[in-house]
Amino acid sequence: MATIEKSVEVEVPLATAYNQWTQFEEFPTFMEGVESVRQVDDTHLHWVASVAGQHQEWDAEITEQKPDEKIAWRNTDGKENAGVVTFHRIDEGTTRVMVQLDYSPDGVLEKLGNAVGTPDRRVQGDLERFKDLVESHGASGGWRGEVPRPDERSGS
Repeated sequence: MATIEKSVEVEVPLATAYNQWTQFEEFPTFMEGVESVRQVDDTHLHWVASVAGQHQEWDAEITEQKPDEKIAWRNTDGKENAGVVTFHRIDEGTTRVMVQLDYSPDGVLEKLGNAVGTPDRRVQGDLERFKDLVESHGASGGWRGEVPRPDERSGS
């Protein structure tokens, strides 16, 4: 597995940054190569994207979500990936958004791209486009529900 860690400071209150990030179906507006994200239910997403020029589809599960703090996920099929986005209040009008993404590059093109830092630049670009979006438009909605970690769920 390869890991990418990137962050960006956005000039909006923490709740605004968090609320916009929970609008998963809007990810194609700022994430390069993402064609669509369909929210199946509160914890499941279906992704369609172009990765190293190849059409890819996969399903992901939100494994933990705490309003204004974090959203963690992992794939349940298809493209192997997992990660967490955390939100940090800098001051009343500034928030740091941090992304940690773990993924497994497949095939020669993805491995070559990984070797020259293409995924790192893509994630940083996505964060910069998110910054532009949320600073210019605010949040278009938000889901304030909580998803406890698997070890915190009743019956676990």
